[in-house]
Amino acid sequence: MACALPHILFFLLFLQPLSTVAQTNGTVATGASITATDKAIPWLSPSEDFAFGFKQLQDKDLFVLSIWYYKIPDQTIVWYANPGVPVPRGSKVVITANRGLLLSDPQGGELWNSETILNDVTHGFMNDSGNFVLVRSDSVTLWESFKYPTDTMLPTQIMESGGVLFSRQTETNFSRGRFQLRLLGDGNLVLNTRELATGFTYDAYYWSNTYDADNTSNRGYQVIFNETGYLFVLRRNNRRVDLTPKLAVPTSDYYHRVTLDFDGVLNQYYHPKTATGNSKWTALWSQPDNICVDIVGKEGIGACGFNSICTLNDNGRPECSCPEGFSLVDPNDKYGSCKPSFTPSCEEYDRGSAEDVYGLVELIDTDWPLSDYEQLRPSSEDMCRKTCLQDCFCAVSIFRDNACWKKKLPLSNGRKDANLNSKAFMKYRKGDPLSPPTPQSPVPDTKKNDRSLILVGSVLLGSSLFVNFVLVCVIGLGFFLICHKKIIKIPNSDSAAETNLRCFTYTELVEATGGFKEELGRGAFGIVYKGVIQTSGSGNAVAVKKLDGMVQNREKEFRTEVLVIGRTHHKNLVRLIGFCDEGEHRMLVYEFLSNGTLASFLFGDMKPSWSQRSQIALGIARGLLYLHEECSTQIIHCDIKPQNILLDDCYTARIADFGLAKLLLINQSQTDTGIRGTKGYVAPEWFRSRPITAKVDVYSYGVLLLEIISCRKSVGYLEINCGEEKAILTDWAFDCFLKGRLVDLVGDDTEALNDWNKVERFLMVGLWCIQEDPSLRPSMRKVTQMLEGVVEVDGPPCPSQFSFTG
Repeated sequence: MACALPHILFFLLFLQPLSTVAQTNGTVATGASITATDKAIPWLSPSEDFAFGFKQLQDKDLFVLSIWYYKIPDQTIVWYANPGVPVPRGSKVVITANRGLLLSDPQGGELWNSETILNDVTHGFMNDSGNFVLVRSDSVTLWESFKYPTDTMLPTQIMESGGVLFSRQTETNFSRGRFQLRLLGDGNLVLNTRELATGFTYDAYYWSNTYDADNTSNRGYQVIFNETGYLFVLRRNNRRVDLTPKLAVPTSDYYHRVTLDFDGVLNQYYHPKTATGNSKWTALWSQPDNICVDIVGKEGIGACGFNSICTLNDNGRPECSCPEGFSLVDPNDKYGSCKPSFTPSCEEYDRGSAEDVYGLVELIDTDWPLSDYEQLRPSSEDMCRKTCLQDCFCAVSIFRDNACWKKKLPLSNGRKDANLNSKAFMKYRKGDPLSPPTPQSPVPDTKKNDRSLILVGSVLLGSSLFVNFVLVCVIGLGFFLICHKKIIKIPNSDSAAETNLRCFTYTELVEATGGFKEELGRGAFGIVYKGVIQTSGSGNAVAVKKLDGMVQNREKEFRTEVLVIGRTHHKNLVRLIGFCDEGEHRMLVYEFLSNGTLASFLFGDMKPSWSQRSQIALGIARGLLYLHEECSTQIIHCDIKPQNILLDDCYTARIADFGLAKLLLINQSQTDTGIRGTKGYVAPEWFRSRPITAKVDVYSYGVLLLEIISCRKSVGYLEINCGEEKAILTDWAFDCFLKGRLVDLVGDDTEALNDWNKVERFLMVGLWCIQEDPSLRPSMRKVTQMLEGVVEVDGPPCPSQFSFTG
């Protein structure tokens, strides 16, 4: 028996590798299972690049059912079930014939299944691509993990329209986090934050610009991560928009993955397949460039939690920290919200001097842009300090550009950025210990600061005059180089982001326009000139708008409005390229659109086709919908008319002059009533001292829609009763509607007459838009839905039969 024992041990040792190899051909039969234990053997792909099974977490009694890289030391998880919720030791996954993958707890209770499958599953297969599939007897795939991605895409994986990636909550918590990557129905690939409890999505902070509201064949409909390591959006016309840089690392030698990381940054990583102890994942590219400032929505908590500060580290990744006097709500979530060490109370102000109760901590280049409740302009730094200290509602005040913004809790979208050039004064209660900053805090220890300042001061005072002179020169040169850059960051405390716009000098624009020689048009905001801007050795045509009626010495307001305009991105808006803010000169530089204004297109010698006109009408509606509801700051245009609609090379409608109403003095409008807008397009509430809302644009759009239908101006002469009479288009259009005489409205337009239902629908929408009572006008969202035929349009009442009551 003693002699037999070595042979038995040898046999068992020999059998163990064979049992492991049996798992590496990739095929797993129905009925096979894995139990979550320390030594659970996963199902491996043929090359052993990937494994499927239970991955043990830091808490040794918790596991996540997942797929991970198997060969390399960093066994990175690329997919997880349940979705990401860990399961206890002893849980089990089994392949069933009619339920697919079935995950159960140690007591046998079902936790998750792949999905109910009507056809019989004969086996599973772990592919070398990282895709786990369930297969029928005739080799038809019934389910695959690639169709249900979590936070990662792998080469050969495709995301269809409506697909989504969710970030993890934290680096080690695989539950769905606050960030998501979505391919929208309009073809745009976007990154956005979301509310965890309900899943409500906030504004996008990155988009691929692959949408096309009008031309469905040009929309993105798939996100493809191909076998060569390129990630791109494929349009329906088979054109691709590459996201991966041209110089890709070959997939033959490197693993690739695209992951939406827990901090909201989308990264493409690569890792050498030949594993070494020091090899790590390296980022090939990432989006966005700076998530701390690119999240622009007014709702939500931004890249970090409430009352937190986001700072971009040397690797381009966000780090979150609590300011002094605050600590993490959840000590285990350093990217979460921060709570103050005290609750501000106005009662304490009644019992004594504010200076006796509270003090201020100074933070450099730090801001929470979305928490303002009061602005002081002009203001000194000392005034900014005192006004917050003496205001029981004020949690922090921001001083910049001789202005002061007071903010109250909770503070959102906090960031630290050298471009802010600001000071923050954060309130704390005296006698309460200031909590230390979190490890990534941009606010250093105050005592250390004092020692550093003393040391720096001593060195400077003790150094030679020559050294000080050189130091001053270097600093001056640095400021000159920074200010000399053509691409600048515009500070703005009223918005959540900063945007890149080119800052032109007046001399540059004089040269670009040949001394403002070629005039393109005139409008409520000034004169537009054609110019040519030299970029990378080639000339690009631009439209330069010289603004009239600007309030002087209002640089901050001007730049604030420019920033709002610069943040807009939509197919149906004219793109702002840059601006000039030099002395008394205020100019905006737009892209040049070759097909001119809608006015010239509609009222020229040749009547445009009905299909072109209807698409233009729909495009304008979508652009206004974006301005009113979808961009980060609501913009009311106030002067919608054919002259402010431009047409690009494909005759796509592009709204111009949006966002400029605030830049115009009240007495610079084109009407005789001192209101904004143009005669014939102005909503009645302008004349009646009523509140001005986005519904004024809806009214103007209604007039414009009637012009598009009829190719007639809103005020003009019509042939009525064998003669010419001056007529108001809105009144005449309703008369035609009542009498069922649409033929009078479109004339001999055969194409429009053959599309009778659409013409009638557009006409009714236009008549709803021009109702005198703003409450009867639809929103631009509903207008768009009615034009598209998604929402039924009821017959409109007479636009002028309702009057306002006091």
